[in-house]
Amino acid sequence: MDRVNRGMETLKRVREKWSLSEDGEIFMVGNSLLQPVVVAGKAAMLKIPLKKAELGGFRLLAAWNGIAAVKVYQFDAEALLMERATGDRSLKRMTLSGREEEVNRIICAVVKQLHANPCTGVPGLVPLETWFRSLYSAAARDGGFFGRAQSIVQQLLATPLDAVALHGDIHHENILDGGARGWLVIDPKGLIGERGFDYANIFCNPDLTVAGSPERLSSQVRLMARLTQIPVDRLLRWIVAWSALMASWMLEDGEDPVLPFTVGAIAERELGDAGT
Repeated sequence: MDRVNRGMETLKRVREKWSLSEDGEIFMVGNSLLQPVVVAGKAAMLKIPLKKAELGGFRLLAAWNGIAAVKVYQFDAEALLMERATGDRSLKRMTLSGREEEVNRIICAVVKQLHANPCTGVPGLVPLETWFRSLYSAAARDGGFFGRAQSIVQQLLATPLDAVALHGDIHHENILDGGARGWLVIDPKGLIGERGFDYANIFCNPDLTVAGSPERLSSQVRLMARLTQIPVDRLLRWIVAWSALMASWMLEDGEDPVLPFTVGAIAERELGDAGT
């Protein structure tokens, strides 16, 4: 609660410092406070992270310069002021209404645009090996699925392909409808590593009903392999790796990791069925 209270104080201070007008209620998503605001007549969103690790993501978002991403109007070590995407389309709703192939084509097109600007020189990007620390801890503690996933991660990192600046958290609700500007990403984590990593989290979304279908994973991973020109078996390995990482984070937070465990098991079976 202290972090939230300090975040509220920071938000009010930044709002005054940057001459922002309130345009909606303050709300919390993950580890950040957000508020719709207006700056110089433009609809914007003010974000106050409650954890300081987000600065690398701010820098990366700014480096993308509004290409397949929301524009950054201003940022510093404690706040981000960005373009507000006001369109009413939702990739999650489209998926749940049976339009998943269309959605995954959109996601792949957006991510391809991000990766076309490698941005590997952006300060503060986190290497994937560092990002997987929680998985390594879970593997040392519990073995099993985590141990198998760690072996896969180590193999992937030992043979890297196409290193780029990574969003790090691509999923249906981090790509918003920007109206005439098209689909725009928000909330990058600011990583660096193989581009295939950025497609793995799609398979743990948008919910367990969709993500827990073996038929869905089998068909959509092959679609994505064609769209991205990444081998199916390599995408499956990234899905196992991401699922185990997500599960390790959820266990640390005291949450039930049924979704990533389910997806990881499906991806492991699919790897076996592919004879890889």
